[in-house]
Amino acid sequence: MTEARSDRIKALGREAPFDLLVIGGGATGCGIALDAATRGLSVALVERQDFAAGASSRSTKLLHGGVRYLEAAVLKRDPTQFKLVLEALAERGRLLANAPHLSRVLSLVTPVYRWRDLPYLAAGLKLYDWLAGARSIGSSRILSQKQMAKKFPGLRQKGLKAGILYFDGQFIDSRLVMSLLHSARQAGALLMNYAAVTSLRHAVDGRLTGALITDLETGQEITVAARAVINAGGPFADQVARLEDPDAAPLLATSSGAHLLLPRRFLPGPEGILLPETKDGRVLFILPWQDHVLVGTTDQPAAVADHPGVSEAEVTYLLDHLNAIFTMPLDRADVLALWSGLRPLAFQPGPGTTAQLARDHVITTAPSGLISIVGGKWTTYRLMAEQAVDRAVVEAHLSPARACLTADLRLWGGEKDSVDTAAALQQRFGLPADVATHLQEFYGGHAAELRLTDYPERLHPDHPFIAAEIRQAVEVEDAVHAIDVLARRLTLAFIDRTATALVAPKVIALMAGWLGWDEARCAAEARVVEERLASGI
Repeated sequence: MTEARSDRIKALGREAPFDLLVIGGGATGCGIALDAATRGLSVALVERQDFAAGASSRSTKLLHGGVRYLEAAVLKRDPTQFKLVLEALAERGRLLANAPHLSRVLSLVTPVYRWRDLPYLAAGLKLYDWLAGARSIGSSRILSQKQMAKKFPGLRQKGLKAGILYFDGQFIDSRLVMSLLHSARQAGALLMNYAAVTSLRHAVDGRLTGALITDLETGQEITVAARAVINAGGPFADQVARLEDPDAAPLLATSSGAHLLLPRRFLPGPEGILLPETKDGRVLFILPWQDHVLVGTTDQPAAVADHPGVSEAEVTYLLDHLNAIFTMPLDRADVLALWSGLRPLAFQPGPGTTAQLARDHVITTAPSGLISIVGGKWTTYRLMAEQAVDRAVVEAHLSPARACLTADLRLWGGEKDSVDTAAALQQRFGLPADVATHLQEFYGGHAAELRLTDYPERLHPDHPFIAAEIRQAVEVEDAVHAIDVLARRLTLAFIDRTATALVAPKVIALMAGWLGWDEARCAAEARVVEERLASGI
C-alpha cells in the first residue's frame, strides 16, 4: 500500500464531519467532488472498485447532444427529450473547451441510400446545428455520391445516393475521470478507490450522518462523518439506496452496450459513420478512436454486474451490420478488443425497450436525506454534478464559499495553454513522435512531470505507452491493481487484447518492485488480467 493511500484512510476517519460524502467514483461522482470542492465545501469520495471501472470507461467515447433524442423530441413533441438535447449541446461545448487535451471535434457522416430520406435527415441535422447556438462546432452539409466514394472507398456504393456530414465531440473517457480526480484533489477533495460503503450511519432522529467504509485492500473499517451524502453509484445506485431502505423502489433500468475495436484500415479517414437506424431501430456508430476503429453499440436490458461481458450474439450483431455496409469483409479474427458498458437509465415503468428511454437524469432525496442521482450520460456529467451539489446545499443547509465554478473551469492537463507540446516533448526528452503525441494527449500540460527520463522504454512496439506512465499510475493516480493500469490509466486493454496480454507481465513486475508484491500477489494480478481480457474488460 502506498503512503498516500494510508494517509487518505486516516483522513477519511477524521472526527470533524465532511460537508459532503460522495458514493461512486465514475464521471458523475468525480464531477460532484470537483464541483463541491471548488465551491469551498469539504468533500470525501469513495468508490468500491477502481475509479471509472464501471460505465465511465465503457462508453462510445462520444460527446454529443443526442441526434436520436432530437428526432424523438420533434416527432413526439416531447419537451423532456428536447431539453435533454439543448443541455447536452451546451455541455458538449463546455467539455471541449475545458478538456482540450482529451477531447476533439469529430466529423461524422450518415450514408443515405434512399432519396426520400435525404431532406428529412438534412433538415434534422441543420436543426441540430442551430440548437447549439454560440457553441456550434461546425455546420452540417450534404455530400454527393462521388464525395462519399472518395471519403469511404470501402463503403458499399450500390444504391448509395449521398451522405450528410455533421459534427459532434469525441474524448478519452477513463482519462477524463483521471483529470477530474486530479482537479478535485487540487481543490481539496479526498478521493479513495477500493473503499466500499457497507452501511449508512444515522442520528437519533433518523437523519443520515455518514457511512461505514471498508478498505478492500486491508479490510480496515472507517466511519466517515458527513453532513450530506450523495449516491452517485451509476448502475449500482439501487444497491446504495437499498442500504438505506431494503424495500426502496428501483431507480434504474439498466441496459448494456457492446463495443468492438477493429484495425484502422477499416476506416482510414478522419470521419466517423453514423447509421441512424438499424433493422431493429438502434443507432450504430463506426468511429476512429486512438488510431483504431470503434464500433457500437448494442442496446438491450441487462442485469447489473461488476464486469459485464460481451456475448457472441452481440459480436455477431455488430459484425453483420458492418458487413452489410462495407465491401471489405470482417470476421471475428478482426476484433482486437471488446467491451460492454451498463447504461444507468432513469427508471420509467411501462412498455417499450431500453433503447427508447431518454438519457435524462433524476435527483431524488430519501426521508433520511440520502440524495441519489441517476440516469444521464457522459456529456452532461458536469451539469448533473452541479445540480446534485445544489440539492445537497439546500437539503443539508451547507454554506459554500462561492457559487458553482465548473462551467468554465479548465480541467487538469488543460488548465493552461501548454508549452509542452508534442514537438517540445519529443525534442526535450528524445521521445518518438507517436509517444510524445500520446503523452500530450493523455496528460496535457503535465506530461513533462512524468518520470520520462527514468522510465522512457516503450511497453509494446505497436503502441505509444511507456513505463513512466505505470509509475505515474501507481504514485499519482491511485492504481492499485495491474488491470487498473492496463485498462483505465493506459487504455491498452480497450484497444488491443493481444498486446495487453503480452505487456501484462512487464507491468506486474514493475508494480511488484514498487509496491513490494510477492509471487502470490503477482500470480493473482495475472489471473485477473487474463479473466478480464477473456470476458471483454
